[in-house]
Amino acid sequence: MNNSAHIIFEFSKQSNISSWRVVDDVVMGGVSSGNFEINEEGNGLYTGEISLENNGGFSSLRYRFDKINVEKFSKVILKIKGDGKKYQFRIKDNYQNYYSYIQTFETSKEWEFVEINLSDMYPAFRGRNLDMSNFSSNEIEEIALLIGNKKEENFRLEIRKIYLQ
Repeated sequence: MNNSAHIIFEFSKQSNISSWRVVDDVVMGGVSSGNFEINEEGNGLYTGEISLENNGGFSSLRYRFDKINVEKFSKVILKIKGDGKKYQFRIKDNYQNYYSYIQTFETSKEWEFVEINLSDMYPAFRGRNLDMSNFSSNEIEEIALLIGNKKEENFRLEIRKIYLQ
């Protein structure tokens, strides 16, 4: 990590994760369930179970913060250890927007750095791409991780650090 990086969140055993919240498909009648905690190693651990019952099928983990100016940065980097499944990384430049900017990424079962170019993040809402340009704002104030692969599955994602570069 070079000096021009900006840490959005770095997990440790002392991390206060009260600003992180899980939002599952329960908001629209589904029965998926996600859970978020700090594990023994001091990493953020996002786990759960996706169900397709009642038109459900997703779980998301959201973190809202004071606006961060991203003009000097071109990408978000996640230091994570996944379960081999596909996830979405999402950002909002304004948390009140109904849509998010999204990029999908694959995980391995090893610790890895996932690099997401901000300019590649496309706008979408409830699984539909919107006819708008890709992310080009100067600020962000919410990030989210979402799993919704249109199948019933358990998931496990360990997070060490999320930063801009």
